[in-house]
Amino acid sequence: MREFQKLDQFRVPPGFRGRGAVVVLLWQVVQSTLFALSPQPFFAWRRFLLRLFGAKIGRKVLLRPTVRVTYPWKTEIGDYSWIGDHVELYSLDCISIGSHSVISQRSYLCTGSHDMADLAFSYITAPITVGDQVWIASDVFVAPGVKVGRGAVVGARSTVREDVPPEVVAIGEPARVVRDRLASDGDKSCNAISEPSDPRR
Repeated sequence: MREFQKLDQFRVPPGFRGRGAVVVLLWQVVQSTLFALSPQPFFAWRRFLLRLFGAKIGRKVLLRPTVRVTYPWKTEIGDYSWIGDHVELYSLDCISIGSHSVISQRSYLCTGSHDMADLAFSYITAPITVGDQVWIASDVFVAPGVKVGRGAVVGARSTVREDVPPEVVAIGEPARVVRDRLASDGDKSCNAISEPSDPRR
């Protein structure tokens, strides 16, 4: 019988996590308690905790308590950006989010996968870069290695497997460019891309 994956052969590469096992475990405990159980308005507290573990967090970034960050030391978020409820920053590789950008609720930025041709099911990772003034709407999946250009919008429940150019609206599975962000063609179909994302409410 042909073998496809033998999980007993899987190994995490040396140094892969970027910190020792004790720090990784400590972050998991802090994230599940001090971060996740903090009152909704305690944005400064959550910024402090992420910075304490090596994240580069800009001024006035708003993160909801339900945000999940795998490795903060591989995460960078620019000034004034919003990260909504139940967003997953799966930072096995680096995730960089620009300034004044919005990652709406339940979106998943995934920097890691597995090599399905490798019997040991080894990791494959690539960084994700989200530019300034981007809106990634609700329940969007962003694949490893993707770059989302400055000012772009990705519509709700889209799957982004390839780079998104600047200043466009992309929607679908897989996401495809449907128009310029500020096109004045009278088309209102993209105005309901997602529900409001203000994390302060």
